[in-house]
Amino acid sequence: MSTHAPEMPIEVDDETGVWSTDALPMLYVPRHFFVNNHIGIEEVLGAEQYAEILYHAGYKSAWHWCEKEAECHGLEGAAVFEHYMKRISQRGWGLFDIEQLDLENGHAQVRLRHSAFVYVYGKVKRKVDYMFTGWFSGAIDQILAAAGSPLRTVTVQQYSGAEEGHDDGLFVTRPL
Repeated sequence: MSTHAPEMPIEVDDETGVWSTDALPMLYVPRHFFVNNHIGIEEVLGAEQYAEILYHAGYKSAWHWCEKEAECHGLEGAAVFEHYMKRISQRGWGLFDIEQLDLENGHAQVRLRHSAFVYVYGKVKRKVDYMFTGWFSGAIDQILAAAGSPLRTVTVQQYSGAEEGHDDGLFVTRPL
């Protein structure tokens, strides 16, 4: 377990109580709290509509995070995406393994092991970690834009660890 322990400082502002890491404000909540809220919203909106909303919100957030982290740590290109996968893995969402990354052509493949969503949902015969799809495209598109590329991407989840026959999830990013 210690191999994934965060190597990032958490600073707490004594006056406001705001937690931050690398100058970005953070929230720290129990997994069940977050996923139960996710389930509640999904029950009202439906998984497809909620997935669409989360795609766009996650895309925007990943773009912003990668932009700020690249600036903070002096990173560019693949190093930004690798840093992003490392950090989200360290934050309890699951373990994200980059299986393929070809920024020039807008392709990536990321495997997700030990998804926080699968741990709570269990085997429900459908994709439950769709929240992450926009994250991958937002990160890759920010890296491409920083390099001057007009290329933009879209990410789809091929399968989830919540589906029968799969122990993990697989996300594929490709050009629009």
